[in-house]
Amino acid sequence: MSCNKHPPVILSRDLPRWRNDLHQAAAAPQLGNDFQTRPSALQSGFNSAPPRRLSMPRFRWILMLSVSMMALTTPAHAEIVTRELPYTANGQNMVGYFAYDDRLATPRPGVLVFHEWWGLNDFAKHQADALAAKGYVVLAADMYGEGVATHDPDKAGSLAGAIKRKDLFRSRAEAALEALMKQDGVDPNRIAAVGYCFGGTTVLEMAYSGVPVRGVVSVHGGLTAPRPDDTHIRSAVLVLHGASDPFVKPEEIRAFQSGMEQAGAAWEMIIYGGAQHGFSNPGADAHGMDGLRYDAATAERAWQATTDFLARILGAPRG
Repeated sequence: MSCNKHPPVILSRDLPRWRNDLHQAAAAPQLGNDFQTRPSALQSGFNSAPPRRLSMPRFRWILMLSVSMMALTTPAHAEIVTRELPYTANGQNMVGYFAYDDRLATPRPGVLVFHEWWGLNDFAKHQADALAAKGYVVLAADMYGEGVATHDPDKAGSLAGAIKRKDLFRSRAEAALEALMKQDGVDPNRIAAVGYCFGGTTVLEMAYSGVPVRGVVSVHGGLTAPRPDDTHIRSAVLVLHGASDPFVKPEEIRAFQSGMEQAGAAWEMIIYGGAQHGFSNPGADAHGMDGLRYDAATAERAWQATTDFLARILGAPRG
């Protein structure tokens, strides 16, 4: 697929490589000269002996053993296991969506997914499933409480507005982080977060707060800048932004970039030409909102950028 029509603009400060913690998959061992097919009886000069016949009971026993060994050596079918994950945030009941591949060895990197302003809907859960299929242990967090989701823009605006007015981005994100870190199979030292729209703002605020996550990805998210006292940003930050997104003002972009530079944070921003708000969500157009539009080509490029970033900061999820 050609991407020349709208090449992305990439702005960045060097991101950390986490060299001491990456667990690269070892190369498959090669068979050496000592592993050779043994010569047949004819090649060895033992062709004078008559063939040995097996009795029927012995033949059946060997056949049953062979079938059993085949069953043991056949890889299990991949299965993504999902379930609701209740937790609390400052006394509020939250209901997240937990997903993982039950075949894989533990511990594995964890990823938090933060939903758009529509709430914990099917799109957020689909993104969690896709990341679980990559080998991560994933929690799609609940930012509103009780797993609330809506299709109504007015209600969505009201729900998201309450989080902003009460300054709950950080505390609710941290509660989700704690819930994920407690799960079996999660490596608490290798966790990242991915957020969409409202969730994109959430992961930025999470990074600014200095919580122990390796990195965050904001996908068509609202851009906030670090506060003056946000001087301990430990997370690498990747922002994936649509150049034609009317919901993010130029002055907000400048404030974000300036704030990240002043904080000395590791950050990268990819701007996709022609892309509007919500470009990664196939259901974006159904809301009938100006400036909100799905873009399949940009969504594919953004997903690749996201998974590359996660692999770089977290290491191999299937290690």
